Amino acid sequence: MLGSTHGTLTTDSRRARILACGEPPSPVVHGRAAGVGDLDVSGRPLHAEVPDLERFFRPESVAVVGASDTEGRPGTGITRQLLAWAERVGARLHPVHPTRREVFGIPCSPCLADLPEQVDLAVLLVSDPLPLIEELGAAKVKFAVAFASGFAETGEEGAAAQNRLAAAVERSGVRLLGPNTNLNAFERFREDLEGPAIALITQSGHQGRPVFALQELGVRLSHWAPTGNEADLETADFISYFAERPEVGAIACYIEGLKDGRSFLLAADRAARRGVPVVAVKVGRTETGARTAASHTGKLTGADDVVDAAMRQFGVVRVDGLDELQDTATLLARARPPQADGVVVYSISGGTGAHVADLATEAGLRLPVLSETRQAELHQWIPEYLSVANPVDNGGHPVGDGRGRQIIDSILTDPEVGVLICPITGPFPPLSDRLVRDLVDAAEHTDKLVCVVWGSPVGTEPAYREVLLGSSRVATFRTVGNCLTAVRAYLGHHRFARGYRSPFDEAPRTPSLSFKKAHALMRPGQQLSEHAAKQLLRAYGIRVPREQLVTSAAAAVRAAGLVGYPVVMKASGAQIAHKTELGLVKIGLTSASQVRDAYRELTDIARYEGVALDGILVCQMVEPGVEMVVGVTRDELFGPVVTVGLGGVLVEVLRDAAVRVPPFGEDQARDMLTELRGRALLDGVRGRPSADLDALVEVVLRVQRMALELGDELAELDINPLLVLPRGQGAVALDALAVCR
Repeated sequence: MLGSTHGTLTTDSRRARILACGEPPSPVVHGRAAGVGDLDVSGRPLHAEVPDLERFFRPESVAVVGASDTEGRPGTGITRQLLAWAERVGARLHPVHPTRREVFGIPCSPCLADLPEQVDLAVLLVSDPLPLIEELGAAKVKFAVAFASGFAETGEEGAAAQNRLAAAVERSGVRLLGPNTNLNAFERFREDLEGPAIALITQSGHQGRPVFALQELGVRLSHWAPTGNEADLETADFISYFAERPEVGAIACYIEGLKDGRSFLLAADRAARRGVPVVAVKVGRTETGARTAASHTGKLTGADDVVDAAMRQFGVVRVDGLDELQDTATLLARARPPQADGVVVYSISGGTGAHVADLATEAGLRLPVLSETRQAELHQWIPEYLSVANPVDNGGHPVGDGRGRQIIDSILTDPEVGVLICPITGPFPPLSDRLVRDLVDAAEHTDKLVCVVWGSPVGTEPAYREVLLGSSRVATFRTVGNCLTAVRAYLGHHRFARGYRSPFDEAPRTPSLSFKKAHALMRPGQQLSEHAAKQLLRAYGIRVPREQLVTSAAAAVRAAGLVGYPVVMKASGAQIAHKTELGLVKIGLTSASQVRDAYRELTDIARYEGVALDGILVCQMVEPGVEMVVGVTRDELFGPVVTVGLGGVLVEVLRDAAVRVPPFGEDQARDMLTELRGRALLDGVRGRPSADLDALVEVVLRVQRMALELGDELAELDINPLLVLPRGQGAVALDALAVCR
């Protein structure tokens, strides 16, 4: 049996243990800020490059290639819209057409080389933009927009054409929006609206229309970037740029696919550093066919699970619908930081209040019970028989006089209350009108968030159109669901922002001694045997049982004596993925005769199954603990992904796992454990001792270090089971599988 080799670990002692293994500490998210241009251990950038898009959105001069003023031609309407846009932003517009002398009365240049001045932006109204890219570069045009379709959205041939276009753009030095984009960047934005704005990014222009229409409700929009196929400029570029804009209060995104996972994370990190919320609808699924399926880990999560985890790591608020995108982005852009995280539901109906309170609790919001002193104060204006603990039911009548405002003010002065939600299920003048005015007036005199759900299906009532929408301090919703989604995101974003420390700041920059040992063990294109995979773990200081690899029954008996009875015997070979299913594991062997018999049986099974062996492992049998799985897979967008979950033989049945994209720190590693449905097993159930969580977290961080350093060399790693022993006793990797690229 294993002795107690792990004490309770503090952060300092844990880092000291890692250093003792000859390995720099895993990336803990505090310390110096990396400089722009820094690279991590695998040579990838640690900071987002922010493109200067000012001359894209506010150019001084614009060329329209293929401009037309012939009525009925598709390019004519676009040219007319661009003329109006150029006038609004103060840009000089130059038509370009080989056969026209002028367009809409403006002198026309036959080609880009003949433009009267260097232009900031060229809009390409041509079916094939590729032949123009070299000319754009020669003319030193900064930005170009390609509306043409027929590229990656059409299949393999279109994708090849887009690759040629992207390569030409990279050579030219021009930054390209598109292809397959539209005119949304050149829309007319209202300039009479004040306050923090929403910046919008969409891969489908039509899907951005609901957010753009928020202007009609008094919500300011500053930019719209329709990225299209993203041959060059991508969603990440615009997130990075918008995060630097002082007028932007939130960034709203509609994403069909990410061009590059790393770029997206760097952009999200830049926004998180600056406290700018990013809200995203992410549809579609990335291809996972390239992922190998040898390990359990690779079967636990799909590509969308990785996208979801990556977004949460960097504070991106993921929502499902465009209506949620509108409401959540609006609230995050306009609301002040919360004073507290407590939510109070206030209504004129006990049924409404109870219903909304149930939904709020289910949504994860905290509804504190108001103090007895506060309840006594509220009962000055609300009858004693009504509940005011939270939800607060006023019974209706106090709304019609001065008591209504006093109730609202009393609730908002409670130090535990940060958000007041008032559902108004339908108009009932004059009470609803008085209630709305009181809520708006109260919101003007508090730093706390006041939310109103106007449940009327009509939406033409003056109380809604004029009073509620006329207030920049009240957050108004049409559905309870959207309200609760937005409030949860609001509280979550500010909680995240307060504690955010970029993991890129402490990402390893140079290989450790562990990497040098591990690199020598890698076999390109091969799967390692269990014995070799465990050597890989040892190189990174991950504890494995005492064991010996033997090739005879006599050697097995000697090994058992050295390892110590009882022992486990397992077949070891590079092509063996799951030994248990083949009967290639024998446990609890307590005598030499059992060891000899087990050796013969294992080798006979291997011969029958046609499995090549490099020997039989004689392993120390470890005392009971909680069986976990920790592993690495590769995602086509994000690269290495670390997984932790409940392990053992039922791992693929339980499918209880959490994932993170490196780099991440200790806090994120611990958060992974809180996401597991079976977390209670680690805390101890039915009298069992709690597991050594510190040791489990340490293994996760060491595996992350391995994933970062080995990079493309490691296709998969699967530690299953990782036996997490009782607190203070550590964790032991009982089995391991590694696949090299």
